[in-house]
Amino acid sequence: MDRRTFLGTLAGSVLAAPLLIEAQQPANVPRIGYLSYQSSASHLTKAFHQGLRELGYFEGQNIIVEYRWAHGDFTRLPDLAADLVRRNVRLIVAPGNREINAAKAATSTIPIVMVVAVDPVGVGFVTSIARPGGNLTGLAWAPAVEIVSKHMELLKEVVPTLSRIAVLVDPSFPGIAPYRDAAEGAAKQLGLTYQEIEVREADNFSKAFAAIVRERSEAVFVQVSPRVFAHLRDLVDLAAHHQIPAIFVFREAVPLGGLMSYGVDLVDLYKRAPTFVVKILHGAKPADLPVEQPTKFELVINLKTARALGLTIPASLLQRADQVIE
Repeated sequence: MDRRTFLGTLAGSVLAAPLLIEAQQPANVPRIGYLSYQSSASHLTKAFHQGLRELGYFEGQNIIVEYRWAHGDFTRLPDLAADLVRRNVRLIVAPGNREINAAKAATSTIPIVMVVAVDPVGVGFVTSIARPGGNLTGLAWAPAVEIVSKHMELLKEVVPTLSRIAVLVDPSFPGIAPYRDAAEGAAKQLGLTYQEIEVREADNFSKAFAAIVRERSEAVFVQVSPRVFAHLRDLVDLAAHHQIPAIFVFREAVPLGGLMSYGVDLVDLYKRAPTFVVKILHGAKPADLPVEQPTKFELVINLKTARALGLTIPASLLQRADQVIE
């Protein structure tokens, strides 16, 4: 065989390799979709994989996962969801409300597994928690709006003189309405003057903190939103720059320098989501699988940040914390 023929044969075999690998996949290996606004796999995606492994499913062996990343651009989600439908995946894992909306609009027949659904009944994802109906089921983020009161109470414990509180809200986030209303009600019950700041885009964050300073709010509660989660670093830095105590829903903010967080353990939700995947792959109908609610809530405190803000965290609060970052 001459050199030219050898190179041509080699090139042909390299190009054919992906097709060969795909052809070698057993026909009965289930193929599922994973739709996310993020750019790539995160610690939460890894928790999902861990949940699959604990149930005996190993990616690339007895299950195939088709990932679709929106790279932070929510407008791409409908096209990505439609692509998964065209590929006829067995089900679609849609972590948050925006992904769920996109998947729901793309199909009424392919099962959809929610991971962090905010107010799934209120926004119309499911008929009820006990009997979802339709093709959606999974896990809810925090159906009890009382969690918002807890955030306010924790800030009041850390800042005893607190009289005016600011709340950052992404009004475009589906499902935020009941938590938004609860925040105002909780502030009133605690005798706090309430300042709501809307943030629709990431470049609004600096303006939001400028408004907080201008109105002399003494602390800030950052409400739940995928946009917020994607820009935790920016929010933590702004709170530090303006010397404003802040409490977050997401624990991921605290290792970055956020003062504290209280909320659902997202890692736990992502690890639990595969139970729905496996049940559906074994023939269960989403309509008959009750939506599960959070069982693990975490309080995380950053003592270094507290000292930088001149705050003393009560010993009783430290004892209740699930994690204290020194």
